[in-house]
Amino acid sequence: MSPFDFDLFVIGGGSGGVRAARMAAQRGARVALAEVLGIDGLGGTCVNVGCIPKKLYSYAAHYAEAAEEAHGYGWEGPAPTLNWQTLKANRAREITRLNGVYHHLLQGSGVTVINGFARLEGEHGVGVATLNADGSAGHQSFTARHVLLATGGTPHVPHFAGREHVITSDDVFDLPDFPRRLVVVGGGYIACEFASIFNGLGAHVTQLYRGEQILRGFDDEIRHFLAAEMAKAGVDLRLNAGVLAVERHSDGLLVRLEDGNTVAADAVLYATGRLPNVNGLGLETAGVAQSGQGAVQVNSHYQTNVPHIYAVGDVTARVQLTPVALGEAMVVVDHLFGPQAGKPPRAMSYEAIPTAIFTHPNVGTVGLSEADAGAQYGQVTLYRSEFRSLKHTLSGSTERTLMKLVVDTATDRVVGLHMVGADAGEIVQGFAVAMKAGATKAQFDATLGIHPTAAEEFVTMREPVKAGR
Repeated sequence: MSPFDFDLFVIGGGSGGVRAARMAAQRGARVALAEVLGIDGLGGTCVNVGCIPKKLYSYAAHYAEAAEEAHGYGWEGPAPTLNWQTLKANRAREITRLNGVYHHLLQGSGVTVINGFARLEGEHGVGVATLNADGSAGHQSFTARHVLLATGGTPHVPHFAGREHVITSDDVFDLPDFPRRLVVVGGGYIACEFASIFNGLGAHVTQLYRGEQILRGFDDEIRHFLAAEMAKAGVDLRLNAGVLAVERHSDGLLVRLEDGNTVAADAVLYATGRLPNVNGLGLETAGVAQSGQGAVQVNSHYQTNVPHIYAVGDVTARVQLTPVALGEAMVVVDHLFGPQAGKPPRAMSYEAIPTAIFTHPNVGTVGLSEADAGAQYGQVTLYRSEFRSLKHTLSGSTERTLMKLVVDTATDRVVGLHMVGADAGEIVQGFAVAMKAGATKAQFDATLGIHPTAAEEFVTMREPVKAGR
């Protein structure tokens, strides 16, 4: 008879937590998962206020572009108009459906789902603050052989005058009224995505970033190319622009900049980074080691310095992507309860992680940037193609596509692949498999392209270009 109530207690119902709970339960473990269901529902940031609703809104924005571009293909008639309330309602209905799917999957696997806020409490203990059916607060205590922290991250807004007037990516999907004038503060992928999306939906978007160029950490050529395409599409992108204060006036908000300029807005969206969601978890009491920004520190098995406590996903602040959290969760399950029959234990590699940014146009990237590849390998060979896609020869759009390969000269191995253009994420996903397998440029060259597609450019680039072009 086990001295513990559960073999695994998962705190957090996002992607990593749900995956770990389900898979552990399927291995025969007694599993509980605690999440505050009344706030967002199961699925975490990705399902509720991240990947899924963001991609849906990106699709919505593309319909406006498609309606305009259709004229070049002979379609006539007035342009459609956006009903913001309909978009919000349809999105909410789909998210509610997905919440239900996650709940059904957990219950079907035998996981005990507890609606409440959990925190570490005593040796191998977890306390859960619950809300009773009559609205009163309750408390339950459990013991677990192992505890998994999967509480994700939360948007970070710096302190400045008027901070109380701004919104974050958690709020932007459900604004009561469509913001005709939207200011987006930040230069990361979340800021760029929302700037593109709301520009496509019909807002006048001003994006402010205090750095010298958006998407710090990505390939420099990709950064500059995307910035130019976004500006061409209508985003008022202002670099080296720091915010001093945000003021509320009778006709909306006024953003005061450090250079003395001002920008009027109906809403100000701050997308200036995310922090691990650790407040109230009892980490200090349990002695769990954290980094300077609160991230939970873990080893290669995602075990903290407290042997029975593990952590995966954004709460560790390693790579904040849903597929990464899913992969980390499987490593934990295999480590604690053994791998699936006939399969080796999972291991997580952070090399060549494919990434997509759902700006307009999209960005897809896998592997190293030109600068990082040069630093790691010394000499690299670059291949590049820039063109106007076949679709836009009739659409009237001036959007251009950029595709780039970074090759380790000594081994001929493709170590970086980058694209700005329509469906970049869909295209790069397939090439990520080849790069994971160590594909060389010669193997790319020997692969026949599908004509006419944009993707074929990756296997037809023959002439190298100079570095830093």
